[in-house]
Amino acid sequence: MFFAGMYITSQKATAQVTFQVFYDELSPYGTWVSNPDYGYVWIPDVDRGFTPYATNGYWVFTSDGWTWVSYYPWGWAPFHYGRWYTDAYYGPIWVPDNQWGPGWVTWRRSEGYYGWAPIGPGISINVAYSNGYNIPYNQWTFVRYGDFGRTNINNYYINSSNNITIINNSTVINNTQIDKSRNVTYNAGPDRTEVEKYAGKKFTPVAIKESSKPGQNLSKNQLELYRPQVQKNSSSGHKPVPSKVEDLKNVKSSGQKASNSPSKNSNPGIEQKSSQPKKVGESQKGESMKQQGNPVKKNEGVKQPNQVSPKNNSGGMKQPNQPNPKSNSEGVKQPNQSNQKKNAEGSKQPNQPNQKKKGEVAKESKQSSPSTKSNEEKQGKQSKPPKNKAE
Repeated sequence: MFFAGMYITSQKATAQVTFQVFYDELSPYGTWVSNPDYGYVWIPDVDRGFTPYATNGYWVFTSDGWTWVSYYPWGWAPFHYGRWYTDAYYGPIWVPDNQWGPGWVTWRRSEGYYGWAPIGPGISINVAYSNGYNIPYNQWTFVRYGDFGRTNINNYYINSSNNITIINNSTVINNTQIDKSRNVTYNAGPDRTEVEKYAGKKFTPVAIKESSKPGQNLSKNQLELYRPQVQKNSSSGHKPVPSKVEDLKNVKSSGQKASNSPSKNSNPGIEQKSSQPKKVGESQKGESMKQQGNPVKKNEGVKQPNQVSPKNNSGGMKQPNQPNPKSNSEGVKQPNQSNQKKNAEGSKQPNQPNQKKKGEVAKESKQSSPSTKSNEEKQGKQSKPPKNKAE
């Protein structure tokens, strides 16, 4: 089915479930707590700096528009159902809902940039896609026109310090689409033709295939995704609840969480199986950007995780070389001092070859005076350096 320049899938979901599927499937990856405004909400176990629709994933053009593909094993749910909001102490928190969408974000475009930000809970679509919906500037993610659509888009995020200027010169992208099979209205994101123009390549729509079990997998130009029709309550009227609800005071704050990555970075790939960002992708991209010598992106704040590596490497190269000359010098000096002491005392050198002894005796006999013993000892001391040199 073709609708307003976009392909809209008419295939119905293969399963109907309740919120219980969220409570059960997400419990291993985070904590459910009770919120007085939204009911049960979910706090993911992620590294510090996690940002919804920016960390560990990318946008892919599908039959439903620009769809967020996540590397997290739980990404099939919180990025396609419900809403995110950011708590000042606990960080991003997810509020479940029953409508599926390719990505519940609001879109903007400025001269040279595309940007998006999560839609908060309780915000209607009409408000979310209007100029009157204001989101804190640091919750926006922007990239240059030509970088949108990359699978490694995380390496091209513009530093949030530039967001205010970009937002003040931006307009809302209101590419509203309606999925009649699900009775859902959503924003499909930037126009594909425009993105192709700036990216310099074509984006063939990826087909979405319904999965019968939680998860997602992208391969062979097909996104297999679990997106059932979700009911808030069961037909019997039973209200779903998480098996374990934690007291909020026992939950780690965002500042107490580990930080494995200094940015929203992750390793780009095809299959979404990793639950943690991979640093290999960060390192490779950082090196690539360094080799290309792109000062614009550095000035605009694109995160360069590899900036730490050259320092470590230089330090690593320097440390093993410093002790070697010293140890060698000491190694040569020590035996010479002992030899000098032994020679001065007139002790024998059992380790010295006989030929050296004969040569030294002959030399000493020529140079020494037969008159006194002290002259012999004096001549022995003067002949010491040649002995050390021979040694």
